[in-house]
Amino acid sequence: MSMSRPAVHPVEPPPLIDGRNDAAPPRRVRMKDVEGMAGTSTGLVLRLCQFVFTVVSLTVMATTSDFPSVTAFRYLVAAVGLQSLWSLSLAMIDIYALCVKRSLRAPAVITVYTIGDGITSTLTFAAACACAGITVLISNDLNRCNINHCKRFMSATALAFLSWFAQPSCLHYKTVKQKYTVKPSDFPAAVVT
Repeated sequence: MSMSRPAVHPVEPPPLIDGRNDAAPPRRVRMKDVEGMAGTSTGLVLRLCQFVFTVVSLTVMATTSDFPSVTAFRYLVAAVGLQSLWSLSLAMIDIYALCVKRSLRAPAVITVYTIGDGITSTLTFAAACACAGITVLISNDLNRCNINHCKRFMSATALAFLSWFAQPSCLHYKTVKQKYTVKPSDFPAAVVT
């Protein structure tokens, strides 16, 4: 059975300058931060906006007396509650990263951010869509806005949509995709014997 073995290539010493070997080592190139990425100031602003939108949406919905009577409104309260906790925790991590001037580019961190953002944004968007449908039903089809809190329901739904829109995870997907996409040129040609 023929197995391939890794090839070891010798490393050449740096070129001699004036008979001495005091050449400065080559500088490492650092990848630029993608705006909105974890650990950047834009990412922090997006997280804080997202947190504010979800907290205000949660507060507006919770201050109405009849939100528990509709399942979609209860779902919105649960979804934006989870979204606010997620946004606050990631905002604190971003603040720490900015204070210590560290970049959050580790593949595991980016993966956790991306999966968490995907789950919470899907929940928030689904809850906002459900609430929008119920709000349209109450206001337009049933004409019962005078006995319900339609304006509050509409504003809570709009704020939930804004918190979904402020989700910075779409910027992570591009980074993860570029970093982990495997191309055929990454593998050497197979030798068939």
